[in-house]
Amino acid sequence: MAVKYYIGFDCGTLGTKVGIFTSEGETVVQAFREHKMHYPRPGWVEMDAEQFYQVVTEGICECLSKGKVDPQKVAGISCSGIICGQAPLDDNWKPVGPYICFLDGRATKEAEELQRYPNSPWVAEAGNSEPASYQPPVVLKWVQKHRPEVIKKTKKVVAAAPYVIGRLGNFKAKDAYIDWGHMSGWVIGFDARKRIWSERQIQALGLPFEWLPRAVKPWDIVGELSSEEAKKLGLKPGVPLVAGSGDIWQSCLGSGLTGSGMCFDVAGTASIFVITVDDLNPEITGTKMLITAMPTLDDLYAFWGFIPAGGFSLRWFRDEIYMRPGESSAYDELNEMAEKVVPGSDFTFFFPFLQGRGTPLQPQASGTWLGLRGSTKAGHLWRSIMESIAFEYKIWTQFLKEKGVSLNKVIGSGGGTYSQLFNQIKADMLNLEYVLPERGEGAILGNALLVAYAVGDVKDLKQTAKEWVRFKESFKPRENARKFYEKVAVVRNKILDGPLTECFDNLTRLHEVSVPGS
Repeated sequence: MAVKYYIGFDCGTLGTKVGIFTSEGETVVQAFREHKMHYPRPGWVEMDAEQFYQVVTEGICECLSKGKVDPQKVAGISCSGIICGQAPLDDNWKPVGPYICFLDGRATKEAEELQRYPNSPWVAEAGNSEPASYQPPVVLKWVQKHRPEVIKKTKKVVAAAPYVIGRLGNFKAKDAYIDWGHMSGWVIGFDARKRIWSERQIQALGLPFEWLPRAVKPWDIVGELSSEEAKKLGLKPGVPLVAGSGDIWQSCLGSGLTGSGMCFDVAGTASIFVITVDDLNPEITGTKMLITAMPTLDDLYAFWGFIPAGGFSLRWFRDEIYMRPGESSAYDELNEMAEKVVPGSDFTFFFPFLQGRGTPLQPQASGTWLGLRGSTKAGHLWRSIMESIAFEYKIWTQFLKEKGVSLNKVIGSGGGTYSQLFNQIKADMLNLEYVLPERGEGAILGNALLVAYAVGDVKDLKQTAKEWVRFKESFKPRENARKFYEKVAVVRNKILDGPLTECFDNLTRLHEVSVPGS
């Protein structure tokens, strides 16, 4: 096969990554641009949708130049991006309001109202039981109530990455689309088995059905690169634009997650843990333990949980407690200290809820240490943070095992995987092999794979993913550490589910007390 090139871009929370890959799945070049966020009020986080387009086009131009890629050989462009966030658009694909993503907390009252909805249809259809303020349909209800000027102009709402695809293809509102991976980011509002919008849920949410983009497959070709955009980028007009999928799911695909029972750990700012399954079990979907989703591959479902400030807890400790902000060498120092500490950190427990607890949802939870002694040192605290994240993962995996889900391995990704100690703790805690891919492209590699599949250059998505992704390192669970963590987890969970939850509730009441001088 003649050499072809595939372009993939990933609009993440903190920045956008762009990459160009060959038809053999080899990386040619990558580029990265940071995002700017706006904080108009405490707890509010907004972004400019047009920013996503600007950083993607800058990244593509940089990659084409640095990689010396023949633009005539670019076979397609695909994308991934933040799954929990929407931009409102007018008829001409112009944003009429800010892009509001999952970091924003303004829609608390709307979430509480939906939580009281009688006989809510999202449990049976979407597999999720609890509306929350970070979810796009809940945020849109807030916009309905408080931003009538935005509502008046809104024709469609789209996620970040599809917005960019629309700009590249000169879309109008009627061309708006959403793949089922991004649709999963709504958490409620869709039928998980049919992978389409649920009219019953959208009606219950009180949202205009005409706002919703058409549902497509991740590998569908949704448009072509316009002449105007091709001229700006230095590409040929008519390059196929492939729908793409959510950033979590493309990271899974681009890291080799192709079968049931596999787990995926995003060791980033937020700690995200994904478990794939063949089918949906009502005993799992009917609970509030994990979120149900539709990953990129059409023969899999996913359950996932997240700790909003999991990995952030480590950076916070480095910056604010260890007083070494921005110094990457501090991580190595702290890891060396923690390696000298026994499993369990001398029974020092940390609870990694600096931004609340994500799954199960406990927004009133806060970061907490228990078991501190005069002998407690920085290494104990550092290791206890790592263990706290693994303890949360263990709650989720143990819950699924009890419901009959078989798990076989964990694929790790993100900055946290640079710590061998952290990887070993997770292997011991979960009693699962923890493996690392040779390459760290993740989502953008998955996007290139979608292009190859969409244009017919590869026939089997799963098999090609297995060929493109190889693993470099494996961490096996150690039996003594596993048995120890099993016993400790029982005590930790009793503390968390009982007296500590009561403490969180009481501390929340203090927020209503006036502080002198405030």
